[in-house]
Amino acid sequence: MSVEEMQGIVDEWIREIGKGYFPPLANMAILTEEVGELARVIVRQYGPQVAKASDMDRNLEEELADVLWVVVCLANQTGVDLTEAFRKTLLKKTNRDSNRFKNPISSSPEG
Repeated sequence: MSVEEMQGIVDEWIREIGKGYFPPLANMAILTEEVGELARVIVRQYGPQVAKASDMDRNLEEELADVLWVVVCLANQTGVDLTEAFRKTLLKKTNRDSNRFKNPISSSPEG
C-alpha cells in the first residue's frame, strides 16, 4: 500500500467508523502517548530494562503502526500530503548529508 492509499484509508475509517478526527492538539497528545509506548517496547527489547509481565503483550510492530496511524491522522486533518512531504525531506537530507558520513571524524586525540 502506498502512503497516499494509507492516507485515504485512514480518512475513510475516521469519517465512517471514528465519526471524525480528534482536534489536532488532542492528536498531538495521542501521538506523544504512542511514541512513549514505542519507547517502552524498544528500551525493554533493545535496552537495559527488563520487561514486566504487563509489558509482554506489547510488540514493536503494533507500537510502530500506532505511531504511524496518528501521524497519518495529523497529516490528513492538516492537509499534508505525506508522499510529497517525505519526498521533500528525502531531498533535503540528501542535499545536506550527501558527504556527511563518507569521512567520519576521528574520535582519537590526534583526530
